[in-house]
Amino acid sequence: MTDELQKWEYRVQTVGAFWSGVKADELEILLNEWGEEGWEVVSTHILENANKINVIAKRSLTRETIRRRSMPMYK
Repeated sequence: MTDELQKWEYRVQTVGAFWSGVKADELEILLNEWGEEGWEVVSTHILENANKINVIAKRSLTRETIRRRSMPMYK
């Protein structure tokens, strides 16, 4: 029996705008879309003096998610 390490892919998106900040309803829509795609938010980071946040999510990397990646691969 071999123990294979769990593999993850990560996604980071900046949400909000300088003048309007982060709107809860828009954030909720985004998070629901990500949830349907299998993403789980693991952290947020406030961008000071910008009224924005970075939302960081991960999902299990499988053959299926590799085929339907919603974010570009970086090397």
